Amino acid sequence: MFGLDSVWGVVLLYIGGQVGVNTWLIKGFFDSIPTELDDAMRIDGCTHNQAFVRVVLPLAAPVLAISALLVFIATINEFLIASVFLTGDDARTLAVGLFGLLADQRNANFGMFAAGTLLTAVPTVLVFQFLQRYIVHGLTAGAVKG
Repeated sequence: MFGLDSVWGVVLLYIGGQVGVNTWLIKGFFDSIPTELDDAMRIDGCTHNQAFVRVVLPLAAPVLAISALLVFIATINEFLIASVFLTGDDARTLAVGLFGLLADQRNANFGMFAAGTLLTAVPTVLVFQFLQRYIVHGLTAGAVKG
């Protein structure tokens, strides 16, 4: 279930690889949020959870969106781990499947490979378009809304 030729095993490897990088990215952003905002919410009678959900989390939307975008791009373009751990024909990632088009005969399926790589960009652009409003809104809103 979680070993070789298992999609869930590769997902766990991807998660383990991305957690360290994105934890430091998000931590750096959370350190830049002023603690005075949390103190002001506590004075207004909010609990720690309410202050986090109502103030800190909306301010952290840009870094969460960037982190999600970086994870998506890294995962959709990753080749090495997937080619080693997913050996069967029924469980392949997009990058491994596209490589299989050129692995047998050089340049035999280059047109299909080029079309596949172009189609690989479509989900990335769609995810970016979806997350763009969180990035722009969070960067322009600031801590004070009025």
